[in-house]
Amino acid sequence: MRKHSILGMLLILLLAGCAPSFDDKQEVVKDSKDKEETAIIPKYKISDEYYQTILPFEPSKARGLVVSNLNTRYDIEEFENGMMRLAQNQFDPDDYLFQEGQILDSSTISSWLNRKYTKSQLKEKELKASENLGLNPIDPGKGDIDKRNEENPIYLAHILEHNYLAKTKDNKVSLGGVVIGLALNSVHYYQKEAYGATYETKIDSKELQKEGEKIAQEVLKRLRQMDKLKNVPITIALFEQNEKSSVVPGNFISYTDIGKNSNEIGKWNDVNEKYYLFPSSAAEKKDRDSVNTFTNFKEDVEEYFPNFNGVIGRAFYMDDQLQKLNIDIPIQFYGNSEAIGFTQYVAGLIMERFPKYISVQVSITSVNGPEALIVRKANQDEPTVHIYE
Repeated sequence: MRKHSILGMLLILLLAGCAPSFDDKQEVVKDSKDKEETAIIPKYKISDEYYQTILPFEPSKARGLVVSNLNTRYDIEEFENGMMRLAQNQFDPDDYLFQEGQILDSSTISSWLNRKYTKSQLKEKELKASENLGLNPIDPGKGDIDKRNEENPIYLAHILEHNYLAKTKDNKVSLGGVVIGLALNSVHYYQKEAYGATYETKIDSKELQKEGEKIAQEVLKRLRQMDKLKNVPITIALFEQNEKSSVVPGNFISYTDIGKNSNEIGKWNDVNEKYYLFPSSAAEKKDRDSVNTFTNFKEDVEEYFPNFNGVIGRAFYMDDQLQKLNIDIPIQFYGNSEAIGFTQYVAGLIMERFPKYISVQVSITSVNGPEALIVRKANQDEPTVHIYE
């Protein structure tokens, strides 16, 4: 078995005693148009890549909907994180604070996610025309059910709102911009009977983009009719979520920035981002060298535990360049010393196998839950290692 020197490479963070202090804080006046109230900005900031938040914390008005509307936890995480990443093109983290959406509530979003109804369907459901707010296509309700679903799939899966508060010199913050994420389905699922089998139809990417842009224009129109959003900058981003069986998340495909006095969408900006499963034929076709590097890492892990075979990676590419690699290693340990030894071994492999310009995160788990987390940021000389106790 190959031995690796890891002296000086490991920083083992214990659960107790490593939390940052939030005692140093700034008080500001939050202007919500209806009233002014004192709020707090913690001065501690994890990284320049992240937005500071405002206290007291105010949960989203549509909290929890994203969990039920998106297909996988991978999509949920990337949808939210990707929105904040795209927001930085319009709202500088040095000048804006992040707040969860405070304008679109659960009932509003749910009504927008419905299908549009025909007049007869409205009458049957005892709804008013003003309640016919669905942004998804009409299902005529007659004819071959497979053909109906193929021709009229559910394009829009979820709407997520993020607010960005602008800081001013007179120690005030107010709504300075909004980012709206539209999660779109790459696959439409449907049932022919209430409790029957689930069928699916794949949605063409170009068709999805076209329909997403149409939906975005209607969403913008509705947002501008709301008092709080009449004249603030708005960014709308289109996210294509993966199918339910996928173990990698979907990705953003485009976004548009709308000026504070504009009611029309102009240019759409393409987003060149993609996740790949390592190892896989698609990943090998995309980037054979990186897949080979991962395969060598995987073989080294399997050499440590000869009967083990379960290492998978999720590689994130931006502008066709590998940016980060998240690796999962589910394994069964027989004692804490065994877990520590294995974690040290893997940390050494990360430094030896992967180029420094790639961010690598390894999650080591067992049937008992998380065992260790290893993080090596891009160009970082030493990994950060946390062993759970």
